[in-house]
Amino acid sequence: MIVIPAIDIKDGKCVRLLQGKKEEVTVYSEDPVSMARHWVDLGARLLHVVDLDGAFTGEQKNFDRIKEIRRSIHIPVEVGGGIRDIQRIETLVGIGIDRVIIGTSAVKDPDMVRKACDRFPGKVLAGIDARDGKVAVKGWVEVTEYDAVEFAKKMEDAGVAGIIYTDISRDGMLTGPNISAMGKMVKAVGVPVIASGGVSNIDDIRNLMQIKNLWGVITGKALYSGALDLRAAIEIAQEGI
Repeated sequence: MIVIPAIDIKDGKCVRLLQGKKEEVTVYSEDPVSMARHWVDLGARLLHVVDLDGAFTGEQKNFDRIKEIRRSIHIPVEVGGGIRDIQRIETLVGIGIDRVIIGTSAVKDPDMVRKACDRFPGKVLAGIDARDGKVAVKGWVEVTEYDAVEFAKKMEDAGVAGIIYTDISRDGMLTGPNISAMGKMVKAVGVPVIASGGVSNIDDIRNLMQIKNLWGVITGKALYSGALDLRAAIEIAQEGI
């Protein structure tokens, strides 16, 4: 299992939100680029970057920051937030972004996802954010009637290279991930699944490792608050301790 640090960007700054609420924001760094380098120095092998302004508005407003991050580090970078059309994917891939995450548009325009997967094989992930098992969109503001697991199967059929599954109720709360929900998701699909939301300490990493075939875990607030040591988490995940 791979441990993936998250960099959420709002107004050009590295922040974390509480359960995705844009008014519940904590700024951890004025310089997301330096933060990216910091995680790489500690051993990160993949970086998860989200344009929060893009997630809420549908327009990526932190593109320059994302471009700076891509230029500054050598490891793969995946980007989400505000990716609503093929042109935006093309732009991100064009600057060297390795994988793009489609969230809201995957629900609103599944045909676009299929086309994107055909055009950029291996580079498109579905970001499935769920509250009580139902898919949420538009920066988690709107909850749909789509069942998260059934929707994941549709995304797999569309050709996505993987699924990032976030339990909104756990995100930023440091209460531990929803192991049961993550386990069901991993069993339901054949593509790699990355867990997100709720990681609070090293024990949560160990608990997630009990989910057979879970590909990775994204962690943010636990790293920024000091509750989780990235280097130790990576070592445990790699060695299966």
